[in-house]
Amino acid sequence: MRGLNALDFLVIVAYLVGVTLLGIWVGRRQRDANDYFIADRAIPWWAVMFSIVASETSALTFISIPGLAYRTNLGFLEIATGYLLGRIVLAYTLLPRYYEGNLVTAYALLEKRFGLAARRFTSIVFMATRGMADSVRVFATAVPIALIIGPLLPPRAVMPVAVLVLGTLTVVYTIRGGMRAVVWTEIVQASVYIIGGLSAVILVGRLVPGGWGSIVQTAGAAGKMQIVAWKPFWSDPNTMAAGLIGGAFLSMASHGADQLIVQRLLSARSLNESRAAVIGSGFAVIVQFTIFLLLGIGLWAFYGGKTFPTPDAIFPTFIVDQMPHGLVGLLLAAILAATMSTHSGAINSLAAASTHDIYLPLTKRDPNDARTLRVGRIFALIWGVVLTGGALLFPQNQQTPVVIVALSIASFTYGGLLGGFFLAIFWRRARQRDAILGMSVGIAAMSVIVFAKQISAAVPALAPTLKPLSTIAYPWYVLIGTTITLTVGILSSLTHPAAPDVATESA
Repeated sequence: MRGLNALDFLVIVAYLVGVTLLGIWVGRRQRDANDYFIADRAIPWWAVMFSIVASETSALTFISIPGLAYRTNLGFLEIATGYLLGRIVLAYTLLPRYYEGNLVTAYALLEKRFGLAARRFTSIVFMATRGMADSVRVFATAVPIALIIGPLLPPRAVMPVAVLVLGTLTVVYTIRGGMRAVVWTEIVQASVYIIGGLSAVILVGRLVPGGWGSIVQTAGAAGKMQIVAWKPFWSDPNTMAAGLIGGAFLSMASHGADQLIVQRLLSARSLNESRAAVIGSGFAVIVQFTIFLLLGIGLWAFYGGKTFPTPDAIFPTFIVDQMPHGLVGLLLAAILAATMSTHSGAINSLAAASTHDIYLPLTKRDPNDARTLRVGRIFALIWGVVLTGGALLFPQNQQTPVVIVALSIASFTYGGLLGGFFLAIFWRRARQRDAILGMSVGIAAMSVIVFAKQISAAVPALAPTLKPLSTIAYPWYVLIGTTITLTVGILSSLTHPAAPDVATESA
């Protein structure tokens, strides 16, 4: 296996130093917490759009999506189409509610509708879920880095070193620059990984005899160019129903009830610009997934369907073994870029939730005083350490593509959160206790479904009961969780009279 040469190191170091300095520079004049967390609502729509795409990409798309296509086909595009549909719906349902008040976090909307306890509950759920999911994303970056630095370090030290370097640099510019640093560095990072991905697609076409014409023909004969599958099974994630319906609900939750994305939408100049950003990001994500799925098909043709230890090792192995020097450095910089963009956004959104949903309601301090800004930066540091620590604890012999692991983690709470927001908007009779009860039952039920295999292994007597649940594909998680939350919340609301102030509140 080849190592890096001087040109590769130069490209990687230039990227790491450049993006860190850029983040510090663009956020050098933070005035208050409002500026720090939502950039004083002054970011143009196109920048917000690219920031959204970069934040939801991470190393999962760059590494796992090619591996997913290598093992299956282009069916993931069904989910990507569902993502677009979900964004269109939330642009005209949840998004206007966020712009009705001077909100910094998504969960402040639930305080306005239900009360402070609902806001705290949902914010804590978000923080726990985001912490786990983004720890997985940070871990994914260690895979290609480990292939490079493996010969230089003891085996046990390879992944910890890669994760620590990545985490430290991201924390530095995120703490200093806030949301401005997050958005503008993500635009650079998105450019880097798209250029890197396209470069890999071109190179694969040159390495396979007959080029992409031969690849498409061979892959088509093997069924790997298939996009649409009408199979109505709950157990298969790559079907049209799972993609359009499940993907739409997943996108509504991830972009409408997750502070990571909502915070970017709130930094846009107006509601219309925010709508343009979120809907535009749906089209951009389809293009992006197409590039990386085609790359996976090309790698399948290049390697002749060879079996790899893990699907997430396929593309990194190609980078190390086949890419010319200089381009190896660019691709590794692209992987770092993808992860750093999501990592920085997660740190900032977690700090915002901690500051505005937990700290300020407890202390009754002015959100715009100097101390609040300092507290926000302290929370950013704490969350940076937590996410990096979580990445170090992730198992290294994971056989499931990391993208599926991260989506599954997020999905089991997304349904409860989205159901809570839908109760707030569409069911006037609901009170705070109904919302919290509905979300609690929804999340608890989804925990059983998502972890059915693990529960069955720990308690064999439950295995026959849980086996059907363990076969449910992850795109359905949010829909099921939302349905359970709404059902429980609505039934709970029927046990008490409708409060006059709630009954007259506009939906």
